[in-house]
Amino acid sequence: MAPLLATAVRKAARRLVPLLLILYILAFLDRVNIGYAKQAFLRDTGLGEKAYAFGAGVFFVAYALLEIPSNLILCRVGARAWIGTTMIAWGLISAATMFAWSGPAFCSLRFLLGAAEAGFFPGMIWYMGSWFPASARGRIFGMFYFGAPLAQIVGGPLSGLLLDMNGHGALRGWQWMFLVEGALAVVVGAWACASMPGSMADASWLSPGERGALQAELDDEERTRDSGGPVGFRSSPLRGPVLRLGIVYALIQMSFYGVAFYLPSQVSGLLGRDIGFIVGLVSAVPWICALAAAYVVPIVAARTGHAGATACASLAVGALGIAFSSSLHPGLGLAGLCLAAAGLIGAQPIFWTFPAGAFSGSAAAMGIALINSLGAVGGFLAPNLKVLAEAASGSPLAGSLTLAGATVLAAILILRVAPLFPRNQ
Repeated sequence: MAPLLATAVRKAARRLVPLLLILYILAFLDRVNIGYAKQAFLRDTGLGEKAYAFGAGVFFVAYALLEIPSNLILCRVGARAWIGTTMIAWGLISAATMFAWSGPAFCSLRFLLGAAEAGFFPGMIWYMGSWFPASARGRIFGMFYFGAPLAQIVGGPLSGLLLDMNGHGALRGWQWMFLVEGALAVVVGAWACASMPGSMADASWLSPGERGALQAELDDEERTRDSGGPVGFRSSPLRGPVLRLGIVYALIQMSFYGVAFYLPSQVSGLLGRDIGFIVGLVSAVPWICALAAAYVVPIVAARTGHAGATACASLAVGALGIAFSSSLHPGLGLAGLCLAAAGLIGAQPIFWTFPAGAFSGSAAAMGIALINSLGAVGGFLAPNLKVLAEAASGSPLAGSLTLAGATVLAAILILRVAPLFPRNQ
């Protein structure tokens, strides 16, 4: 990488990644914090496991339906206005969950939350692809993916503290949790509207030479894509491989959210105490392992040049961890959760380098959004299939083995699909 380009990439990473990371932390926290609220929420509202599973999963129905149009709107109006506005909207909806005392109210608010968040993640993948060249993309995506484990590392103890406020101000602990964490998203959304650069022209922190070098590299990559044939998603020969990537991502998300939505409850069972600050602290341990994996695994993929094989190995570790996570022995169960979180998080930054380098412009927005939409189907299936498997067998092991099987299948498929994206290997 030329010195001027390397300097530009380094400055862009220093300026953009911390902001995008904060946005992702809050987005992820607002979608999975029901896992921390689960025990107290079900006890106070009288809802059952099936109602909880459906409410947790219905988020992804709206998410899948609206991702593509939301991402196309982002391309038209710009990331700063769209991301900031939608973040304010989902913060308000998340805070309103404090009033969800019935199944219909809970499911309706979860559906609206999914609609508000629909364009965020694929929008961020598209946005980072418009700033960072292919040579830096895997590392940048890995840094962005710190958001998911950091949301749990910070959010676990925070949610536990808020749950321990039960009875203060005539509010339940879970009401405090939804209120405070939703309000944080509103505040940060307003900050994003004011500070997020909409395009490279807004990057006053880059010198003209740095801006030119970075833009020239991105333009050269786009010309390379164009020279290989049509880049429109519908007409591209990569449409089939992208759809296959979507299936892989659905399996990964099914496993990941099957872990994320139930991890606090599993830790609670292992420790033999209700979810609060202590359980929140211990629940952060698997996500610390995931944070390390999000840093190390993309580096291994870049150094070896075998992205598909590295992602496959990471998913295999995740599958092994899920299988062991249902152990009744606290140490073995927690170790399983650590391996599961690390393996599932570590593979995902590598995964996103494949479609991000395959298309440009609105085709990139559509392709990435389609893959994430299929992933949302996995997010919907995760809690519902877990509950069905456990109910049919009478054992929590059946739910874990179902998720582990999905992860093994994802590992096999990603090894077959990755060679179809040779520019990203």
